[in-house]
Amino acid sequence: MPAPYWKGYLKLSLVTCPVAMTPATSESEKVRFHTLNRTTGNRVVSQYFDSVTGKPVREENEARGYARGENDYIVLTDDDLDAVALDTVKTINIDQFIPTQSIEWIYLEKPHYLMPNDPVGQEAFAVIRDAMAADKVMGVAKLVIGRRERAVVLEPRGEGIVLWTLRFGDEVRDEESYFEDIDETADPDLVPLVQQLIKQQTSRWSPGMVSDPIQESLLQLIAEKKKAIKPAKKSFSKSLPSTAQSNVVNIQDALRKSLQASFSKSKGA
Repeated sequence: MPAPYWKGYLKLSLVTCPVAMTPATSESEKVRFHTLNRTTGNRVVSQYFDSVTGKPVREENEARGYARGENDYIVLTDDDLDAVALDTVKTINIDQFIPTQSIEWIYLEKPHYLMPNDPVGQEAFAVIRDAMAADKVMGVAKLVIGRRERAVVLEPRGEGIVLWTLRFGDEVRDEESYFEDIDETADPDLVPLVQQLIKQQTSRWSPGMVSDPIQESLLQLIAEKKKAIKPAKKSFSKSLPSTAQSNVVNIQDALRKSLQASFSKSKGA
């Protein structure tokens, strides 16, 4: 189990318990590259330079600045930032609830697993979790992450709680401005054909549905490089594809062919 990303307290009115939180997703397994000096094979490092003098800035001299005007900044130290820290830095205080599934999907940003961080607090954690599950609600709270206070929702899930950080309202674009020119109704004769196709191609969810073929190819290429074996060159045909006789596609015929192909595939399986 990875180390907790955040530790603090979960609070509902007078009920409080110590909790730990860790991201529910990870990109640590992704292939990552470093920038190298092609001549020496050494890694290239980045460094900050003074925009006026052109001289490199040592790490201990780096500071945060808020732009007040052109080339005019207010410098903030770590002590300044710590002085304005909110209670939500260490406490998730649930102050209201919303019905489960009532929040629009587009506001959900990143999921985290929330769990008790002390055996003594497990009972309080379980009471909050089970009460929300019984009433089919999600808790709404605020939490400081990366020096920014974020709105979050807490969803009971099995024996634990999933905490979702939420996007701010000004980050969400109105869908109507993008969908307003789309036809409202479809051809009623075509809908049943699509429904048949959907029915034939419906299966249970599997994580394999979201595998990354590029990632797998990169890993294979890296493994071959480790063995000092050059990857086989792919041969490309010089022949050009034949020109289609017509650019007009008959949707109904295409759907019937899709249904037939899907039916034949399922029958042969």
